[in-house]
Amino acid sequence: MLGVDIGGTFTDFALLETGTGTLATGKCLTTPDDPSRGFLEGLRELCARTGLKCEALERLSHATTLVTNAIIERKGCRTGLILTAGFGDVLLMGRESRYDHYDFKFERPEPLVPRHLTREVKERLSWDGRVLEPLDADSVREALRTLAAAGVDAIAVCLLHAYRNPVHEQAVKALAAGEFPELDCTISSDVAPEIREYERASTTVCNAYVRPLVRDYLAVLDRQLSTMGLRRPLQVMLSNGGITSAEVASTVPIQIIESGPAAGALAAAYFARTVGVERALAFDMGGTTAKLCYIDHGQPAHANWFEAARARRFKRGSGLPLLIPVVELMEIGAGGGSIAEVDHLGLLKVGPHSAGASPGPAAYALGGVRPTVTDADVVLGYIDPERFLGGDMALDASAAARAIAEHVGGPLGLDTIGAAWGIFSIVNETMVAAARRYTAERAIDVRDCTLITFGGAAPLHAWQVARILGVRDILYPMGAGVTSAVGLCIATPVVNISRTCTGSLEQLDFASMADMLEEMEARARAMLISAGATENEIAFQRSVDVRYKGQGYEIEVPISGIGLRGSDAASVRAEVAKRFSEQYERAYGRVLGRADLEAITWRVRAEAGQEAKAASPAVRPASADAASGRRRRIYFGPRVGFEDAPVYDRYSMASGSIGVGPALMQERETTVVVPPHAQWRVDEHMNLRVRLPDDDTSTQAADANA
Repeated sequence: MLGVDIGGTFTDFALLETGTGTLATGKCLTTPDDPSRGFLEGLRELCARTGLKCEALERLSHATTLVTNAIIERKGCRTGLILTAGFGDVLLMGRESRYDHYDFKFERPEPLVPRHLTREVKERLSWDGRVLEPLDADSVREALRTLAAAGVDAIAVCLLHAYRNPVHEQAVKALAAGEFPELDCTISSDVAPEIREYERASTTVCNAYVRPLVRDYLAVLDRQLSTMGLRRPLQVMLSNGGITSAEVASTVPIQIIESGPAAGALAAAYFARTVGVERALAFDMGGTTAKLCYIDHGQPAHANWFEAARARRFKRGSGLPLLIPVVELMEIGAGGGSIAEVDHLGLLKVGPHSAGASPGPAAYALGGVRPTVTDADVVLGYIDPERFLGGDMALDASAAARAIAEHVGGPLGLDTIGAAWGIFSIVNETMVAAARRYTAERAIDVRDCTLITFGGAAPLHAWQVARILGVRDILYPMGAGVTSAVGLCIATPVVNISRTCTGSLEQLDFASMADMLEEMEARARAMLISAGATENEIAFQRSVDVRYKGQGYEIEVPISGIGLRGSDAASVRAEVAKRFSEQYERAYGRVLGRADLEAITWRVRAEAGQEAKAASPAVRPASADAASGRRRRIYFGPRVGFEDAPVYDRYSMASGSIGVGPALMQERETTVVVPPHAQWRVDEHMNLRVRLPDDDTSTQAADANA
């Protein structure tokens, strides 16, 4: 199996031999002008290095930043929006609230569809889906005609209460297909059949905005892979942690917006289960962003809502809301390519702007002149300039030092080492601040967690991030630099289906709800079977969003195992209420003691197959003494200064190897930095385990003096 994850700076490759669990890895610079070019160039290099034949691949799974980049950079297609008459300002009105009541200059992201490309049609459904006013076909034709004349390439359709009855939206879609076939049409009842009109419209618009782009990209990529000998259909990672066919991804591309981060969290959850870690934080830092996800008893946190393109990274409501199932994580603009600068107040800032792959950090010698986190890592000795990407890409350490001295050291009156340490410390504190907010909102005690660390940059920074957070145990999986690509290899096909059907628990007809859930399961089953799954390997999970009547938001309550059909209604209500109370207390620390519960949206998650096993590195362990004989001076802050550290080859380290820091563990795609006095060992699964000392006196004072 092969996993390919296209990130903002690098494209990662993981080749997993399913019989033995042997893993081969690769990494190359992303090509922003045409992401498929870097994909194919890296694949050819991996084939040449490993002897891989594309025709022998059982599966090729892909994750991409194409969707999120198109939305953030506003590079999707020209899109029109069709709404019910009288509701043309849905996107402009939003939730009619400010995400920051005390900021008079707050920014809201501009809608992807401007008001002049919005059209209203005559129709009306009631809240329960009854037709109050039939759809006026002439008004639909007029809307389509004027939008086509305005040069739109795609149409989003979001009619009132279509989540209860899609008949009018389906009629609009049929008219568009018959009379305006050049327009790509997305209807909300296909993408997000859920309550809340603004969120449903936003999701539908985002899907329409990127669908032609994603469809063309995947079609071209599939053809190019076929010419290289790939016989299996291309698979694509979903934001919910499952994989699907390229055909499905092309239809609902908004569901792949967080495909790369989801793959990383999935891999972290796998490693947590493998070593028996109950609670963990998955820490992924690449070239452009850093991500954090909570892993509880081997499962990543999930959500049914996501916000893209936030104007303020920590402010809910400052972005575009999406009603899609996602792996719930925190993501900020802090990566190896994050640019450091001195602002107008004379303060050092790092990120969120990134040098990306082009022009990249100054050390890449590809035209970048601004200092970045990677440049600081080079100056501090954490990255070996001669062995970056296994020696395939030499770095210019002098260019990194010049950029830092000119743009940071000079303005702040610091020497180059002090300026580099400032960049390193600031980006770490930025990640820590985001992590504290993420964990506080979820009542997570980080002291009980293991930090599972991966990505090209995270292994360089995890020791300080963990120390500031108060985490003592860090786990670095083999192939840490490309762990998200490993997640693509072990992922299984998943389908999420939701449907809003509101009602009081006291009045619900549970037999009807059972019929609806069975129909949803049948649809999910058909989708998985069409993707190659067998019926006997499909497992279902049911849930329903429940709230106290009168509240504005719900809590997802698992209802698998509750016999909705044929059971006593009172016992069903009691069991659902009991599970709701448990979830509510876990989220808020108390229950309200009320009985007036309301069910809103019903959900089915279907998963097929079992994950593959990633058990061992491509290069088998040779000896317990894996030190290469090289040593490197690395910097641990003003109090400690430079330490002379041995350099280890991770691929040659045997299970059971132990030692004490400082040390550097080099892989082809990243380097693990072990601080002074930290104990390290290689476990039976070839993970590197680092335990920070209880009283980390060697580096505590460094932050205060940075």
